[in-house]
Amino acid sequence: MSTKFKTVITTAGAAKLAAATMPGGKKINLNVMAVGDGGGKLPDPDVGQTQLVNEVWRHTLNKISQDNRYSNYIVAELVIPPEVGGFWMRELGLYDDEGTLIAVANMAESYKPELAEGSGRAQTCRMVIIVSSVESVALSIDSTMVMATQDYVDDRLAEHEKSRRHPDATLKEKGFTQLSNATDSESETLAATPKAVKTAYDLANAKYTAQDATTTRKGIVQLSNATDSVSETLAATPKAVKVAYDLANAKYTAQDATTARKGIIQLSNATDSTSETLAATPKAVKAAMDNANGRLEKNSNGGDIPDKKQFARTIGAVTSTTITLGESGWFKIATVVMPQSTSTAVIKLYGGSGYNVGSFEQAAISELVLRAGNGSPVGITATLWRRSPSAANEVAWVNTS
Repeated sequence: MSTKFKTVITTAGAAKLAAATMPGGKKINLNVMAVGDGGGKLPDPDVGQTQLVNEVWRHTLNKISQDNRYSNYIVAELVIPPEVGGFWMRELGLYDDEGTLIAVANMAESYKPELAEGSGRAQTCRMVIIVSSVESVALSIDSTMVMATQDYVDDRLAEHEKSRRHPDATLKEKGFTQLSNATDSESETLAATPKAVKTAYDLANAKYTAQDATTTRKGIVQLSNATDSVSETLAATPKAVKVAYDLANAKYTAQDATTARKGIIQLSNATDSTSETLAATPKAVKAAMDNANGRLEKNSNGGDIPDKKQFARTIGAVTSTTITLGESGWFKIATVVMPQSTSTAVIKLYGGSGYNVGSFEQAAISELVLRAGNGSPVGITATLWRRSPSAANEVAWVNTS
């Protein structure tokens, strides 16, 4: 029984394959497959062909690979999409990137319907060629022109599902992750289960009684916009903080203090000022206190005067002078008020320094005796006496009547 379906390498194809095996030879790049209807009948492939008998469609290869079992078998695959059709397929042609027909084959007759005919299916055509050295063929295609068959997709999905070649999920990339029931984990590579989420939800959903915050304990706290509150249980909002900040940041113009209003005020060291808009410094207050402490107490009636005699002289109440015996002089004494119409006032006149100063026996001691009466003579009589150790001598007298 003769072979009905076969694949042959054309003469041009054989020449290129042979050249590719030579040292420094150029590999053949198989990249296109064409289908034809054979002119209405099944053709017999011929090595002398340079094209198909009647080509109906061509496209870039979907896949080219080395056979898994036979290392010198090259498998080329073409996928005809569902929207392409309306022709019979009886022949296949494999071309390189220079347009040379490398291999030609016939195939079982098959009609490829187009989508408009009510039947949409992808048709896969495969051609296997045998080469002496697979190194003579470049097993690469343009991946942008590849159409995956359903079988291919199913096989790849099944293979992927059974493998563990899956990327792990991260914070930046999608991927597979392991589940966890933990509620206290800090992992960034695990995913929480619904059980863990429910536990956290129940805890947050009032099943935990939160305590209020205090100045010594953490807890929950209420917010407040107040800027004049002294509360220790409320927390200031950003609005309240901004109001306080603006006030402190010179956005509030302070007013001057007056006797009826609080405000800012200037200091002063003056002790003689009558200003009602300045404030005294401690220095000014001390000066006033020192001045007050040096004043006499009016209720003491002069009793707190340190040198009463000098004070009397200072105010002109009494004056003194020095009179030497045998000389003349005068002095003014204080005003003497006679208490009644008949009275006597004795004014002691003390002499200078010497023996037994202050005694009546001192020769320089004298006295002035004032007598008031309505007798003879009438009026006030002033008599100046000089007392000596032996006797008192009347020196002079005068009558004011």
